[in-house]
Amino acid sequence: MTRSDKGVPEKVAWVLVRDNRVLVTRSHGRDRFYFPGGHREPGESDSETLVREIAEELRARIDPASMVHFGTFEIGEGHPEHGPFRMICYTADHRGELTPSREIAEKAWFRHTDRDRVSAVDELVLTALHESGWLT
Repeated sequence: MTRSDKGVPEKVAWVLVRDNRVLVTRSHGRDRFYFPGGHREPGESDSETLVREIAEELRARIDPASMVHFGTFEIGEGHPEHGPFRMICYTADHRGELTPSREIAEKAWFRHTDRDRVSAVDELVLTALHESGWLT
């Protein structure tokens, strides 16, 4: 698992909003949904990580030139959901259909009212999207 320079585990995530809903995925064997993305490989940049992870998870190609940092969200030490943990979120354009790979059981489009179905750090992102007017 990739860690920041302060030792906090990190994930690079994709935020894709359409029609007031945001894309989330659920891995096999899990109940909760998560924003697509993942951990950096050694030496990878955020854009390289996002391109690789979205290709692996959803068989789509992220356009790195279109990436815009949406926000960095963190749960702290001692959080009931295994804190600390940091998620660095980007919006980005893509090419290709969003087709779940073998590691992804399903994709879904969530509204802010679905926040009880995601992890704590993902809930922070849903709330920020709602507050910014992107989600209903």
